[in-house]
Amino acid sequence: MEAFLVSTGLVALAEIGDKTQLLAFLLAARFKGRAGTICLGILLATVVNHAGAGALGHWITSLLSPEILRWGLGLGFIAMALWTLIPDKIDEESEGGGRLGLGVLGTTVVAFFLAEMGDKTQIATVALAARFDGALLAVVAGTTAGMMIANVPAVLLGERIAGRIPVRLVHGIAAAVFALLGVATLLGAGRFLGL
Repeated sequence: MEAFLVSTGLVALAEIGDKTQLLAFLLAARFKGRAGTICLGILLATVVNHAGAGALGHWITSLLSPEILRWGLGLGFIAMALWTLIPDKIDEESEGGGRLGLGVLGTTVVAFFLAEMGDKTQIATVALAARFDGALLAVVAGTTAGMMIANVPAVLLGERIAGRIPVRLVHGIAAAVFALLGVATLLGAGRFLGL
């Protein structure tokens, strides 16, 4: 349960103001009245993307010694904290699926899958799966839930709410959580907690 809750919270916070949330706003504006289809596309793209990222994180744990893994994860979480503080901008080409005749669902799946490639939430999924080795399904379910928590309201409420979210504050909280997780990992907190 801890892996699920930590994964959900970290990704939901990190996703506020992220390019995929901006993409959700864009898709909602472009495909008015198709919120359900857009949300389904986000879910499908996220499950596939984060399952692959989680599997990679799980695989990494079998390759590295616990000491190297601890240092890598600790420093990785600290790097994620810094990366979370950098504002995201959506890439124009991320939304190009509409020109390919994919329809609303296909456009959303392709756009979200591509936007998540190498994104901080995908990298966080790799790190969380490595951190919570043995809880791959909980991590993927948690990171997917976090994506949905952040992006479904973006689709449903559209641009009306975009200007009212204190993005800097939310990013600061997410960065602090990533930094604390990184420092705790470097200090070996998992050993003390039986992880």
